[in-house]
Amino acid sequence: MAREQVGVCAEGNLHGQYLLFNCTEGAEQVLRGQLADISHYIEEMTETYSDIALTGFIAIGANYWDLLYPKNRPVLLRPFPSMRHEDRHAPAMPYDLFIQIRSDRLDITYMVSHEICLMLQDLATLVEEIKSFRYLDSRDLTGFVDGTENPKGVNRQKVALVGDEDNEFRGGSYIHIQRYRHDLNRWNKLKVKSQEDIIGRTKKENHEYSSFNQPKTAHIRRTSLKDGQGNSLEILRQSMPYGDMQEQGLFFISCCSSPANFELMLRSMIVGDHKGHYDHLLNFTQAVSGAAFFAPSLSYLAASN
Repeated sequence: MAREQVGVCAEGNLHGQYLLFNCTEGAEQVLRGQLADISHYIEEMTETYSDIALTGFIAIGANYWDLLYPKNRPVLLRPFPSMRHEDRHAPAMPYDLFIQIRSDRLDITYMVSHEICLMLQDLATLVEEIKSFRYLDSRDLTGFVDGTENPKGVNRQKVALVGDEDNEFRGGSYIHIQRYRHDLNRWNKLKVKSQEDIIGRTKKENHEYSSFNQPKTAHIRRTSLKDGQGNSLEILRQSMPYGDMQEQGLFFISCCSSPANFELMLRSMIVGDHKGHYDHLLNFTQAVSGAAFFAPSLSYLAASN
């Protein structure tokens, strides 16, 4: 039975490290074995540091998959849906490999991330790294609680992991990332009620507006979608804030059993509906990167070694 990478469905942490690599041409055979070793190393560290909830996962870029694993491919794996509408843009970046490490201790998060980088020497080049953190009671730097709509309990696996529909890749997950850069100077000049109308939720109490009172441009309304049968199109968000005194934002991560849910949400935010209602939160934040990956099961990584 396929075993998923534990970091895909893990609960939140205090600290995160996101490592984005481009891989060395011609190193695929050695890299396959090394990724299996890294997944085993993360498993060992997860057990060693269970008291600080250390987790992680490895995901392979949609545009790199066929080079690394030429014999088979997840059925729905496709490039990041870069799109532009008016002044709103979701750019795509050519990352080959994404590794997430999270825990409740900054030093251990760093130690494990550093060891992984050493294991990838000569096989991949680190092109971007982002350090994230929990802000207050799991809030975005805009001041609003983030991830309120996340699935709970066993439903996290149901939403995030591939099932019988693609048995060879059962236990894997379609991963989408975006790094958003906030304009907090402009955002913080708004009155709280104006911020709440943009989000569709109260700021202090974290109460969602009723559907009657929720503007059609509210972030929650633009991302709370249903299919033709009235079922909610869910994703599991593993997002966390990042920032320093010069730049602040959100590192957004979507984990899902299908890429379609994220793609529909992104279009609803940027393009909006046929009446021109788009996500007004995008007036105060801009995606500066985006990429699509697949995080295969531990069983797949080991078998492909």
